[in-house]
Amino acid sequence: MNDSSNSLVTRRDFIKTSTRAAAATALAGVALPHVHAAGSDLIQIALIGCGGRGSGAAADALYSKGGPTKLVAMADVFEDKLASSYNGIKAELKAERAEQLDVPDERKFLGFDAYKKAMDCLKPGDVAIFTTPLAFRWVDFTYAIEKNLNVFMEKPITADGAASRRMLKLAEDATAKNLKVGVGLMSRHSRHLQQLSQRIQDGQLGDIILMRGYRMHEPAGSAYCTKWPGNPGELLWQIRNFHSFLWASGGCFSDFNIHIIDHLCWMKNAWPVKAQAVGGKHYKANPDGAPYVDQNFDVYSVEYTFADGSKMLMDGRCMYGCNPIYMSYAHGSKGSATVSSHGDCEPPSRVFKGQNPQRSDLLWTSEVPGDESSPYRNEWNDLMDAIRNDKPYNEAKRGVEASLVTSMGRMAAHTGQEITFEQMLNSEHEFAPGVEEFTMNSPAPVQADKDGMYPAPVPGVKKTREY
Repeated sequence: MNDSSNSLVTRRDFIKTSTRAAAATALAGVALPHVHAAGSDLIQIALIGCGGRGSGAAADALYSKGGPTKLVAMADVFEDKLASSYNGIKAELKAERAEQLDVPDERKFLGFDAYKKAMDCLKPGDVAIFTTPLAFRWVDFTYAIEKNLNVFMEKPITADGAASRRMLKLAEDATAKNLKVGVGLMSRHSRHLQQLSQRIQDGQLGDIILMRGYRMHEPAGSAYCTKWPGNPGELLWQIRNFHSFLWASGGCFSDFNIHIIDHLCWMKNAWPVKAQAVGGKHYKANPDGAPYVDQNFDVYSVEYTFADGSKMLMDGRCMYGCNPIYMSYAHGSKGSATVSSHGDCEPPSRVFKGQNPQRSDLLWTSEVPGDESSPYRNEWNDLMDAIRNDKPYNEAKRGVEASLVTSMGRMAAHTGQEITFEQMLNSEHEFAPGVEEFTMNSPAPVQADKDGMYPAPVPGVKKTREY
């Protein structure tokens, strides 16, 4: 899987390849221990990783169309997160759906081996949700494939080359067993973006020359943390503050910006081949004066280049008091488009006859039926439809490639070097070696120095690794 010819594929090539692979493994699909008949039988779900995104994914799964679903097991390393998630899902479902939440105390599992216990509650053909920090993604995916489980995993799904190579192999293994795999890049399931993508592929914008993405807002999530207080253990504390550490999330650049990067590459119908970037850390301390110790920059600006020489710009900024911009654009030889009007993929999408998005130049505005307005619900409806009707469905390879492209931009900023897709894929700097053996007492993958500071990027000095 280290050959770029296998990795640098267009979306159209990806679809063709997936179709051929599905046909080649049809017999493997028939041989599965359990096959869901269309719209008839119960699909059980296990949630591994009980943060906010996991709770949302579980609720969306339980609201999916096509047949009965039930959440039967939950797993996390934090008891308070599991309890909060359970209570939040219960409130979301309300009385009329209360029977879909069937997680008694004996099916609430804690610890680093809890993922196995939760998946052991499922039967082949059920669904495991992975919403832990991404370092654990390949570990969870490996066990799900062994158990013949379908999977939904949150983005990003890798942050380094070693995990990416493992996940690409696991994606092949999942296809060989006819398992269905969804990845939480919900832009691909936004109906207005699907409409725009079709118009672009039909040539309405001409040749795509430039794309622009912006996610600029105040500090968010756990991306900027102060010194470890000494309790809980350093590993658990880093997991709680996962946006601050590259091993756990890919940092704020990967976790925050992957949606826009992914959907712009979709509009281009290709992955970029290289990236150059700048970035920097301006805030050395929080507003109270406590020093920040995380591994993130406050600002990133990445220029991606595609094989045909066209460009994609991605600007990320997490700073107080600055102009907020959170949207994306595409520019072609015949016109331009607003891809996402706000946020990661918010409607409407629009096409303009010139390069300035002026109302007088407006040619088209997307329209989406109300029952398909949520990309989060759409991605679950699409996954469940594939499971119940045995349709080819595996987003893992594309999820790895989107994660790699995002990491390529991050590494370019962190090293001050031009980074290619191949360099990122084949990088030997593994951020969390031995993650599959972690216990509650394991040392954290990165250690603080005597001043409580963690290894940070130094562009131009550390040129071949990010810290």
